[in-house]
Amino acid sequence: MATVARQHARVLRKLSARAQSYTTPESRLMQTGRYRHYKGNEYLVIGVARHSETDEELVVYQPCYGNRGLWVRPKEMFLETVTSNGVTVPRFAFLSPQ
Repeated sequence: MATVARQHARVLRKLSARAQSYTTPESRLMQTGRYRHYKGNEYLVIGVARHSETDEELVVYQPCYGNRGLWVRPKEMFLETVTSNGVTVPRFAFLSPQ
């Protein structure tokens, strides 16, 4: 299990470094750090990656709970607003740099 955790940490470091080198100036405006989803859970944004076929920007993030696997979501969707209980709120609200 420790080997898997070390491999996971290594992959995260590589993804973060690659995301920094492949992003456009606009995507650098996307802050890495801790975000809260409008439903309440917190997530750690690792960086912004590009889809290999479409060049679409994807936010790479990890839940701060549970198995903490890696997820991606289109940047446009990550930054959009949603209506919850009749109130428009950000899908993910920035909390802190880490």
